Amino acid sequence: MSVAEPMPDDVGPWPVDLASDETTTYRTGRERIVDVLRDRVLSGVLPPGTKLNLDALADEFGTSRTPVREACLALSQDGLVRVAQRSGIVVIGLSSEAILENFALMAALSGLAAQWAARGITERELRRVRELHREIKVAAAVGDDIATLNWEFHREINRACHSPRLQRMLAEAGRLIPRRFFELFPEHVPCSLDEHDALVAALGSRDETAARQVAEQHFDSAAALLRRQFAGRSGT
Repeated sequence: MSVAEPMPDDVGPWPVDLASDETTTYRTGRERIVDVLRDRVLSGVLPPGTKLNLDALADEFGTSRTPVREACLALSQDGLVRVAQRSGIVVIGLSSEAILENFALMAALSGLAAQWAARGITERELRRVRELHREIKVAAAVGDDIATLNWEFHREINRACHSPRLQRMLAEAGRLIPRRFFELFPEHVPCSLDEHDALVAALGSRDETAARQVAEQHFDSAAALLRRQFAGRSGT
C-alpha cells in the first residue's frame, strides 16, 4: 500500500463505510438503520414509490424518530429516497438494471484486485486470508453469521492488491451493493464458500488468471440471484 496515499480500514466489497473492528454499540444507531434500509431498497424489498413511516420504523428499530429521519436523509444523498415536507419520505430506489450494473462493476474491479493480489500478496497477507477463510467455514457450518467475516476476507484480498486507487474505486462501487447479502440470500452460502476455496487456492499458487476469474464469478453469481429476484417481483 502506498505510503503517500494511505487507505482507510473500511474498504471492502459490500460494507465500505465502517471498519469491521468498530464496537457493536456504534452500530445500533443511525448507521445500522442506514444499513438495513439501504439493503431493503437495493434488494427490492422496499420498491420505488414506497412511503416510509418514521413512527413504524422507529418502533421496529427501538429508537426515536430522529435517528430514523437522519438515516433517511443519508439515503437521500445516495439518491435512494426523496425527502419532502409535504409528501414525506418516498423510496426512489435504483432500477434493476442500475443495480445489476453495480454488480458488473464490482465483478470487474474485484477481479482486477484479486489478479493484482495474486501477483503481489505477501506471506503475512496470505496467512490472514487463509485464517479468515477457515473462520468463515467454521461459522457457516454451525449456522453463525458470516457477513462480517466475509467482509474481512474480501477486504484483506483488496488490500493485498496494493493499489489505493483501485481500493477507492471498489469502495465507491460497493456503496450500492446490498451490505447483508447472505441474510437476503442464505442459499448463496454453499456456492460462495466453494468460490472462496478456489480464490484462496489461486492466491496461494500466485495464479493471476484464476484469481481474477474466480473473483469475477463470485459477483456474477450474486448478480444472478438478484436478477432472479427482480424477475420474480415483476412477474416475468
